[in-house]
Amino acid sequence: MQVMPIAAGGMMNAQSRFVASARRTATAPLDNLAVEAVERIQAKTAFAANAAVIRTADDMSGTLLDMLA
Repeated sequence: MQVMPIAAGGMMNAQSRFVASARRTATAPLDNLAVEAVERIQAKTAFAANAAVIRTADDMSGTLLDMLA
């Protein structure tokens, strides 16, 4: 399984969601403010989760390489 590309794609998706929400808020600041705040929190959490997956995969690869050396 290719964990790194999947997690990187998830990070890019989360970033796009965050930016789109911020743009919607900038164009109509009082319309759906709560909805957009929740969307940005969800995007931030998704980004952090995918970053954690990449860190973990990197750590596991390093451990495996240490075992082979």
